[in-house]
Amino acid sequence: MEIFTYMEKYDYEQLVFCQDKSSGLKAIIAIHDTTLGPALGGTRMWTYKSEEDAIEDALRLAKGMTYKNAAAGLNLGGGKTVIIGDPKKDKNPEMFRAFGRYIQGLNGRYITAEDVGTTVHDMDLIHLETDFVTGISPESGSSGNPSPVTAYGVYKGMKAAAMEAYGSDSLEGKTVAIQGVGNVAYALCEFLHEEGAKLIVTDINKQSVERAVEAFNATAVDPDDIYDVDCDIYAPCALGATVNDDTINRLKAKIIAGSANNQLKSSKHGDIIHEKGIVYAPDYVINSGGVINVADELVGYNQKRAMKKVETIYDSLTRVFEISRTDNIPTYVAADRMAEERIEAKRNSRSQFLLNDHHILSRR
Repeated sequence: MEIFTYMEKYDYEQLVFCQDKSSGLKAIIAIHDTTLGPALGGTRMWTYKSEEDAIEDALRLAKGMTYKNAAAGLNLGGGKTVIIGDPKKDKNPEMFRAFGRYIQGLNGRYITAEDVGTTVHDMDLIHLETDFVTGISPESGSSGNPSPVTAYGVYKGMKAAAMEAYGSDSLEGKTVAIQGVGNVAYALCEFLHEEGAKLIVTDINKQSVERAVEAFNATAVDPDDIYDVDCDIYAPCALGATVNDDTINRLKAKIIAGSANNQLKSSKHGDIIHEKGIVYAPDYVINSGGVINVADELVGYNQKRAMKKVETIYDSLTRVFEISRTDNIPTYVAADRMAEERIEAKRNSRSQFLLNDHHILSRR
């Protein structure tokens, strides 16, 4: 992998390699774009097959955060960290404190948060060395468990998709097939049940399914059968890439809207569902409630203000659907365009400011 060629092609700003021999820290911080503000993105800990795989993952995830934060209307750019190691065996307090010192050294260009393989406790350790971290424990000023907030955003996004597909955003009487009933999806089930939606659920964890069946009068199906059920909305809330060659012709839903990341296996599947007339709520727009919530911590967390901001996911998706309809493009392309337009507008306004500043100075 030619790193600078890759960075230039996708316009990355910075790649930082962090090493601490005594703690075993091997981390890569990727900063994609800070046009809108400091880069915000979580710290992932994973057992990568190679250092190159770790670099590629950090770069890919950082770019995704640029688009997610831009689409969410946040004044934040995109970044991501990967720590190479087994989160079950290789963690130690010194590792995260050392990492916190590296973040502090970036002087606010990058703000981190919890991600796959890291915990609130890990963020608290980072917080001992820097204030540029979110998702810390409530005792330290955090917002606490983000799952209900993320679920609320998905619920609001689902209503926007219903408005696009059916001309009404009411979910009463609609059948929603929910794949995966983890923390976010369970909270989503609560919102849907309260509005009178009918729920069909599946999960590899039978206890999670039983809990949802008991609490929400949901119908349970086997994991592979969720693609074949008669439903209005298919909500992928667990694995990524569930909209693929094997499933796409089995889905009967008119809407795809869920909390999972990377729901489309490839862009061609986004093209296919667009051609089929299925309304797809792009994942990084509809599931942005969590990042909106932690972003509010940066200005002193206020739950009422954060939830009000999460409600704007409805408006963001409405805009995505409008772009998709007007330009006859798939919604995943429309979402990217919306995010890119926001970044470009900020970049142009900054250039204009610098130009005006130059004219003023040159006349002195």
